[in-house]
Order: sequence, then structure tokens, then C-alpha cells
Amino acid sequence: MAPSLTGKRICVTGGAGFLGRAVCARLRACAAGAVFVPRSREFDLTDAGAARRMLETAEPEVVIHLAAEVGGIGANQRQPGRFFYANMAMGLNLIEQCRLRGVEKLVMVGTVCAYPKHCPAPFREADLWSGFPEETNAPYGVAKRALSTMLAAYRAQYGFNGVYLVPVNLYGPGDNFDLETSHVIPALIRKFCEAVGQRLDTVTCWGTGKVSREFLYVDDAAEAIVAAAAVHNDPAPINLGTGREITIADLARKIAGLCGYSGRIEWDPSRPDGQPRRVLDTSRATALLKWCTLTSLDEGLEQTIAWWRTRAADRVISP
Repeated sequence: MAPSLTGKRICVTGGAGFLGRAVCARLRACAAGAVFVPRSREFDLTDAGAARRMLETAEPEVVIHLAAEVGGIGANQRQPGRFFYANMAMGLNLIEQCRLRGVEKLVMVGTVCAYPKHCPAPFREADLWSGFPEETNAPYGVAKRALSTMLAAYRAQYGFNGVYLVPVNLYGPGDNFDLETSHVIPALIRKFCEAVGQRLDTVTCWGTGKVSREFLYVDDAAEAIVAAAAVHNDPAPINLGTGREITIADLARKIAGLCGYSGRIEWDPSRPDGQPRRVLDTSRATALLKWCTLTSLDEGLEQTIAWWRTRAADRVISP
């Protein structure tokens, strides 16, 4: 994949974030030219003028759009309007401004939350529009899903080269561990690590634990995104995942064991579970990107837990 990116000027929105740092590291390893990482304080992409200025400043040949306003179920419930507006506006402005400027390729990263609530598993890209998303994250999911249609329309009318990727839930070192806004893996890691440190007998987790999820290690996701930037030229969605699911209850037990927690795990069914089941058909990614995951869930969790423990220790030591 490296030759097609060698020497290219690449702009990575959200490049300073969790996934963005991994993508930028992979791009530099592929001998990309200048990798420009815009910051939201300078370029608010919900404003079309700011999106235009960003492209004028970066002069990219390729744009990878990772910037998003995201969070777990709680954050989605508190800010549904903001999550819809911000994600829709950023994507809409960026697609149009990239077209006007003649950017060679735009790689847009969507979300598994865009899939219908009761989508048959494993989720196939053809089913993306076959129903409404799960209610707790529907505004975010619908906004991201609409951008795939915009890319297809721009390809049909203008010949614009857009690529649309649909990753499952990501995790890994550098994730967001804020209990108010984080996703399930960092939230569980933090809860169980703190329970060990505080010698707690019980940890309470959201929901029933019966729903299932699929998780993708952040470095594996970055590899797929860079592969798409290098070799793919079609707006039809491509799923990114492992193709393996786990119930949240089993995930909690696994993380508890890796953290050294042996107490009780209780569930709070007054908290929402979210989508009943989530696992992807990743055959298109294998065929079109020649990509597969390399990091097992156990290995990825161990690395993420080690990262969090180091960070937590630094926070205790720092004044």
C-alpha cells in the first residue's frame, strides 16, 4: 500500500485524537509526505468557511476524516441534538469543500451505530439503510449514515472520489477513560482497576450484560484506514471489525480477571443496554483492502489495561 501514498500531502481531521494518532503513525510509517493535523480551535469544521480555510492551509491531496463528537450511551442521551448537528455539519462541509478544491480522495470513517437496531447479524453493508438505528444513539448514527449517501451522490454527479468505512467499537491505549463519556471497554477497565485499588467487594455495571458487541483494536483499525486511503476508490460502505462478538457480561468477567478483580459484578437494568446485538460481516474489507485483524481481544485488553494503570499511577504521583 505504501507506494500510492509515498510523498502525498495528507490531512487527517481528528488526527490528534484516539484513532487519529494511530492513523498518523501508520501514515508516517508508509512514507507519506506531509501529514497535516488540524485542531478544532483553529478550524471548526461545523463552519463551511473554516473547512475551506483548513484545506487552503493544508493543501492536501488526500483527506482522512476522523473528527467527530462521540461518546457512550450516556453522552448520546444527554446531547442528541448536538451529536446530530456536529457530525452531520462536519461531514457535509468537508465533502463539499473537498469537491470544490479538487481533493484526490476523501476517506470518511462512519460508525457501527448507523446500522438498524434489529439488523440481522452479522451486519452486512447492504443492510445499512434497512431500518432505524437503536434509539439511544440514533441521532449520531443517522448523521454518519447520511454522509455515505452524500459520497455516493457526489461520485455519481461529480466523479468525486470518496471512500466510506464502518468500524465497530474501537478500544486500545489512549482511549477515553472518563466514566461520563467513555465507551464500555475503558469504562469497565477503570471501574475494575479502581475496585482493586480500593478493595471493593462489588462493582455495578450498566444494563443487563446480555447484549453483545464486537471490538476492534485501534492499531488494526488504523491499518485498515490507511489501506483504504492507498488502494480503494469507491463510496460503497466497507465494514471494519473482527467478525467476533462477545456479550457485555462475558466481557466484564474477562476484564475483571485481567485486572485482578475477584469480587461481585452486579448489573443495573435501569440503565440502557443499547443495541441488542452487534457483529459485522467483514468479507468486503478482506477482499477489497486485503486486510485482516492481528490483535486478539485478550492481547488488546492486556495492553489497554497496562496503559491505563501507568496513566493512573502518573496521575497519583503528579502534583
